[in-house]
Amino acid sequence: MAKKVLIVGGVAGGASTAARLRRMDENVEIIIFEKGDYISFANCGLPYYIGGSIESREELLIQTPKAVQDRFNIDVRVKNEVIGIEPEEQVVKVKDYEEDKEYIEDYDFLVLSPGAEPIKPPIPGVDNERIFTLRDIPDTDQIKKHVLTNDPQKAVVVGGGFIGLEMAENLHQQGLEVAVVEMAEQVMAPLDYEMAAVVHNHLREQGIELYLENGVTAFEEEEVVLANGQSLAADLIMLSIGVKPQSELAKQAGLKIGERGGIVVNDYLQTSDENIYALGDAIEVQDYVMGNQVHIPLAGPANKQGRIVANNLTGAEEKFKGTQGTAVVKVFDLTVATTGMNEKRLQELGIDYHASFTVSPSNAGYYPGSTSMIIKTLFNTQSGQLLGAQIIGKKGVDKRIDIMATALRFGKTVFDLQELELAYAPPYSSAKSPVNMAGFVAGNIIEGTMEIIHWGQLAELDWDEAFLLDVRTKAEYHASRFESAVNIPVDELRSRLNEIPADKEIVVHCRIGVRAYIAARILMQKGWDKVRNLSGGFMIYEEVYQDQLARGLAEDLGMEIVEGREGIKPSSKEAELDLSQGLTLTLLVQERLKDLEAGGVLKVVVKEEEAKEELLDWCEDSEHQLLEVVEEDNYIIQIRK
Repeated sequence: MAKKVLIVGGVAGGASTAARLRRMDENVEIIIFEKGDYISFANCGLPYYIGGSIESREELLIQTPKAVQDRFNIDVRVKNEVIGIEPEEQVVKVKDYEEDKEYIEDYDFLVLSPGAEPIKPPIPGVDNERIFTLRDIPDTDQIKKHVLTNDPQKAVVVGGGFIGLEMAENLHQQGLEVAVVEMAEQVMAPLDYEMAAVVHNHLREQGIELYLENGVTAFEEEEVVLANGQSLAADLIMLSIGVKPQSELAKQAGLKIGERGGIVVNDYLQTSDENIYALGDAIEVQDYVMGNQVHIPLAGPANKQGRIVANNLTGAEEKFKGTQGTAVVKVFDLTVATTGMNEKRLQELGIDYHASFTVSPSNAGYYPGSTSMIIKTLFNTQSGQLLGAQIIGKKGVDKRIDIMATALRFGKTVFDLQELELAYAPPYSSAKSPVNMAGFVAGNIIEGTMEIIHWGQLAELDWDEAFLLDVRTKAEYHASRFESAVNIPVDELRSRLNEIPADKEIVVHCRIGVRAYIAARILMQKGWDKVRNLSGGFMIYEEVYQDQLARGLAEDLGMEIVEGREGIKPSSKEAELDLSQGLTLTLLVQERLKDLEAGGVLKVVVKEEEAKEELLDWCEDSEHQLLEVVEEDNYIIQIRK
C-alpha cells in the first residue's frame, strides 16, 4: 500500500492520477508539483478561446489548486519545479519559485507526468517576439494579448498538424489572413494523402493559403522566408511543428529513454525503476494495432493512464494495453477523424492490407440536411481484421469514428462491421449505416465479388490494354470527366455491351462507386473477367486532382480531368422549384417530380452548398437523372424524371 506519492506535473495525467488515488486510498499522502500556476486546464480548448468560440478564460480552468486541496486533501504546490531525482535515496530536489529556495522531498513512489513541449527548431530569428507556441495558459494569454493589442492582419502557421489547423481556423475567425506552411506533402500526418487532399481543398475554399513541401529557412522581423525563396508577410507566427517528450528529468535520473525520446515504461506504466511510474505525453507507448513503440501525445490515453497508475499504486494491478491514436479535429465546417494505422505505417511495417473508400450520407438522403462523408477503411487482406479508418465529412463523423475505434480495439473484422446493429432514424442515419456500408464494400473485396483499383494506380495502366468506362449520367460526364473515358450510363449498359471491348481490362467508375459496382457486377456476369471498380469513384480522384492542380503538379497524375457541359439539351417539359429561401428540400423535390411526365425536368434553385450536396447524393441513390449543376448567385440543379 502506497504511503507517500509525489506527482510531477498536473493537467491530464498527473491530476487524474491524484484524483483516482485519493478515491482509492483516503490515507495516502499525495503531493503534486507544478512548475506553473495551473494544475488542471483544458489545453485542447486553448485555440477556441483565442478564436472566440470559448468566450471566458475561466472556462478553461478545470480545477484550481485550492479546489483540489479542499475536495481531495491533496498538497498542491504550484510554482514548484522538480529539478532532480535521486532514485536510490528515493528523494527529489525541488525549486520553489515563490520562496526562491530549493528543498528535498522523499517519496515511497514517484509519478512523472511532465508532458511534452513544443518543438522550436534552430532557425534564424526563431526568438522573434511575433513568434508563439501554444501549450498552456500563459502561451494562450500571450497570443490573445498580441491579437487584441497589436491588431495583426497576417498570420503564418508553421506546421499543418491538428493544433496548427485549429489555430489557422481560429486566427482566421479573428479576421486575420492566414497561411499554413508544411514541410511534408500534406497536412495532418495521420491521414493518407488523398484524404488530406480533401482537407487541402477545403482550407483553400475558406481562404487559407497552403505552402506544402516547403520549410522555413528564416524568420525576419515581419516576414517568414521559405525554402523555395518566397517570403510571407506575418504580423503573427504560430510554431506548430510538433512536440517532444519532456524526458530530461528522467534521463538525468538514469531512467531508460526510448528511441523517440520518451520515457520507457512497462505494461504497468513503471519506468526502469519500479518505484517510479510515468505517463502522458512524456512516455513512449505500445501501438495497440501493431505492438511497436510509438509516441502519441493525446489527452484521452493520458487520462486513462492516470487511472491505471493510481490503481497499480494501491495494489490493484492493471495493464495499459496501448494506444491506437484515435483523434478528431474540426477544420472549419469539416470534421476529420482517424483511428489505427494509415497506409504509410502499414507499408513501413510490411503488413498485407487492403484499402477501400466509401461515400455515404450522414443521415437518410430524403431527410433534410444530409451531407456526404468519406470513409477510408484499412483491413487485413486475408482475415479482414480492421487495421485503421479515416473519415471526413460535415455531420456524424465523430459517431462513426468511435464505432470504428471500438471495433478496432476489440479486434473485429470488416465482416463484423456488416453485422453491427446501429441506431437508425432518418434524421440520424441510413438503414444501412455508413459503417455497415464500409464493411459491405470491404467484404466484397475480400470475397472477390468486386475487384478495385485506386486513384494512384490509374497512371500505371497501359491504356492500349485497358478501357476506362464512365457509367455516370451524360450530364455528369459532360460536366467533368476523365479525358480518355467512354461514357455509357449504367442504366444503358445492358443494351450497349457490344461497345465494350472483350479483350481489355475494364476500369469502371461513377461519382462515388455505387453505380460502378452495379456495372462491374453486370459485366462480370456477362463474361468480362478483368473488371475493376475505381474505389471512391471520380470524387476521390477529383479531390486529388484539384489539390495537385493548385500546386502545379496535376500533370504528374497522368490522368487529365476535362470540363464542359456540351451535349445537354433542355427539355420542353420543365417545372421550376425555388428553394433559395431555405424551405424543406428532398421530400418537396420528390413531390414536385411526381407532377412531371417521364422525361420532364425539374429545375431546383438552392443557395447553400450543403443543400446542393444533399440533392446530388439523393440523385446518386435514386432513379432520377442529374442533368446539370450551374453555380451563379445560387446553385441551379436540373433533375430529369
